[in-house]
Amino acid sequence: MTVKVEVSNQVQTITLNRPEALNSFNDDMYRAVGDALSAAADNDAVSVVIITGEGRAFCAGTDLGELSDPTRLEPGFVGQFGYFINQVASFPKPLMAAVNGLGVGIGLTILPHCDLVYMSSDARLRAPFVALGLTVEAGNSYLLPRTLAWSDAADLLFTGKWIDASEAKEIGLIYRISTPEKLYSDVMGKALEIAAMPLVSLVTTKRLMLAHRKDGFEQAHAAEDEAFAVLTGAPANREAIAAFMEKRDPDFSSLSDD
Repeated sequence: MTVKVEVSNQVQTITLNRPEALNSFNDDMYRAVGDALSAAADNDAVSVVIITGEGRAFCAGTDLGELSDPTRLEPGFVGQFGYFINQVASFPKPLMAAVNGLGVGIGLTILPHCDLVYMSSDARLRAPFVALGLTVEAGNSYLLPRTLAWSDAADLLFTGKWIDASEAKEIGLIYRISTPEKLYSDVMGKALEIAAMPLVSLVTTKRLMLAHRKDGFEQAHAAEDEAFAVLTGAPANREAIAAFMEKRDPDFSSLSDD
């Protein structure tokens, strides 16, 4: 079971449940979370959704072992990432995140799609796409420079550096910092406060908020998918994944920029 889904008092919690893989996403998990969000969108017994992770990680990104599978490059291959991110981006109710541990790749780029993000004081975040010979995903070429200052977004994306909870709060990527032992109770407290409001008002307000960024997100997401397809399996990406698997630093010095 790649995700656990629980509903209590109008709040649905989706827990990423691959702790042995630091909750990295494979296609099954992308499909499962997408399905859970789709079901929650149509369920009047759910007013708020929280996404969190099992174990010591929030989400370590896309499973690099699966990403490097040559069958993913075959003509006609369609993964579940697009379905998942479209469910996240269009989710019509308040969406929250409880970042309980490290968040890498989609573990960071999902956050601008969430309405309120709480982060454990001992968690860290990273957007490693350039270092993997790839580019940003999930519409974040549009969302991050609008959520953060342009320079903060550029620093995150161009360097792939780690940031801690204090920096994430300072640059506006998250809403609140909680101690590890209080993270989930703090998130649930806010979720229950929101869930006490009329569902029709919550849905109407979320729809109006999303309407202002729909076109920009969709254009960015489409352009990112096209660029990702070009870069996936290209020399820089192959070197980055090989270095990761071999536990060494990548060497991009002899690669061309095409």
